[in-house]
Amino acid sequence: MAVKVYSSQVVGLRANIVEVEVDLSQGLHSFSVVGLPDKAVEESKDRISAAIKNSGFISPQKKNQRVTISLAPADLKKEGPVFDLAIALAYLLASKQISFEVEEKVFLGELALNGKIRPIKGTLALIKHAQKKGFKEIFVPRENTKEAALIRGVKIFGCASLSEVVSHLNKKEDFSLEEQPETEISFNELIDEISFDLSDIKGQESAKRGLEIAAAGGHNVLMVGPAGTGKTMLAKAFSAILPPFSFEEVLETTLIHSVAGVLQEDFLSERPFRSPHHTSSYVALVGGGTYPRPGEITLSHRGVLFLDEFPEFERRVIEALRQPLEDGVINISRAKESLTFPARFILICAMNPCPCGNLNSKTKPCVCSQGSLMRYTKKVSGPILDRIDLWLEVPQVEHEKLSEEKTSGESSKKIQERVIRAREIQKKRFGGHNKKIFTNSEMGVRDLKQFALLSENVKNILNQAAKHLDLSGRAYHRVIKLGRTIADLEGAEEIKEPHILEALQYRPK
Repeated sequence: MAVKVYSSQVVGLRANIVEVEVDLSQGLHSFSVVGLPDKAVEESKDRISAAIKNSGFISPQKKNQRVTISLAPADLKKEGPVFDLAIALAYLLASKQISFEVEEKVFLGELALNGKIRPIKGTLALIKHAQKKGFKEIFVPRENTKEAALIRGVKIFGCASLSEVVSHLNKKEDFSLEEQPETEISFNELIDEISFDLSDIKGQESAKRGLEIAAAGGHNVLMVGPAGTGKTMLAKAFSAILPPFSFEEVLETTLIHSVAGVLQEDFLSERPFRSPHHTSSYVALVGGGTYPRPGEITLSHRGVLFLDEFPEFERRVIEALRQPLEDGVINISRAKESLTFPARFILICAMNPCPCGNLNSKTKPCVCSQGSLMRYTKKVSGPILDRIDLWLEVPQVEHEKLSEEKTSGESSKKIQERVIRAREIQKKRFGGHNKKIFTNSEMGVRDLKQFALLSENVKNILNQAAKHLDLSGRAYHRVIKLGRTIADLEGAEEIKEPHILEALQYRPK
């Protein structure tokens, strides 16, 4: 008689419940796994046999019997060692070495040869899906318990070994695992000490103002200036002025990083800041691979993607930013499957004005030829540049100012307070209209008519400037969104002339 135990696995960012069925029959010893297993799943038979033996039970290899493991649904590719614990328990149940009620229970974990349970990737996605499907008890590796307990309404049990799980399930044993309490997040403790404060950066007041606007409305930024003027420092300090995480954002971003296997703590405590090197491949940035995983674009979801030396990135890597910058998602289509990953981030790019970096330098002459300058600027296409809201000049700072001991401008904390107030205004504006919009940058054309109305005078100013600057339709609407954010920073209900004029200043001349 076949028995069935439940497990789960992640495909892309979506989890699927997997039924682990075991059938034992008479015959020469064999142990086979069916249901499109990959190499890690096929090799599980040896790990499981050793783990069962070293946990004090009779190993499958000790008996003359045919063991057939079926992982259903059969057409779903199974990958990774997440099924080890479920397969071991299903075998022990089928061989009548233990007895327990399998319904409403999910088992996740990789087994070591000595029966210990190793941590897995994608725990949060697996727990969230299991809870949605009505499962009440979920057994996970002990290292994954705090991450798992972020999901409410389900019992989480952290397990250190196979024998512990068996003792808990077997009511004859005088032992039970402790239920993991819900993981509480104190948002006052989320923000760690920042490594860069905007007040530490001398000068660059115009760039700091532009970054404040970008943080308040979720706008994309391009900083242009000679080498060594502080572009990288400004980008790193930008994270400190972003508003703190909400609980929903903690869940959303932690899930992505857990699936990708880059989660260092139990959950993300601060907004992601991803800074891939300009030699990064297309798959590293976009995501994909044999078994599609999130790339840097998705790992920066709800945070910042910083691309230093922007024109030095591969051309098709830069062009891949078109869809996420416009739609907030990225679609990965392969021969076997198509996946959609979230990608709502703030893009910050930095570049030199020319290959040598001294085009507008006051001290060093530019040595670039006209041809090399043209090739350099053409590396970034017009459609990509059109999706950038703020163009910030980062000029050289006078040496006398660099030697000053006093701080320059406001601290990141003060700027963050204004950013949070502006975000609260946007939250109230969009919250009552059942729209999945959180910042001004996410508004569509229809939303602009509802939430960013312009007076006749402001319209005339914008139209005249649009003709003079030869703005595209996309750039025209982005100026309005930028004006709306500047108005929010001032607490103004309407977009006025100074707001739209300042917004126009951030377009390329």
